[in-house]
Amino acid sequence: MPTPQAQTPSQRPSEYQRNAFAPAILAAIVCLAGIALIDHEYYFEVRYIITILAVIIGWFALQARQWWWVPAMLAIAVLWNPLYLFEFEGPQWAGAHVTVAGVFLAAGILIKTPRKPVAGRSGE
Repeated sequence: MPTPQAQTPSQRPSEYQRNAFAPAILAAIVCLAGIALIDHEYYFEVRYIITILAVIIGWFALQARQWWWVPAMLAIAVLWNPLYLFEFEGPQWAGAHVTVAGVFLAAGILIKTPRKPVAGRSGE
């Protein structure tokens, strides 16, 4: 049986997990791609995707007890809501897309929860 070797810091699992990171990256990509579709018929679907991902990231923020992200995600979900349309257009709306992409990325990086120890793993 092989002897356990000491783990270097790069081999140890992280103490935190970032559940909102993947949805935040996807939301930022959709926001930036959505700029090109603002006057297109597919922009309606872009609004759906941004709204749904904002709600998902807001939920992860609540789970991580980082409630200060919830109002930002709620505002994004309301402004990009496809059911009750706010008819924004022009360069300010394109700039809002870029700003919101940055907010999504910041939220994805900063929203983190402590990892729970895995049962049955001792000595690590």
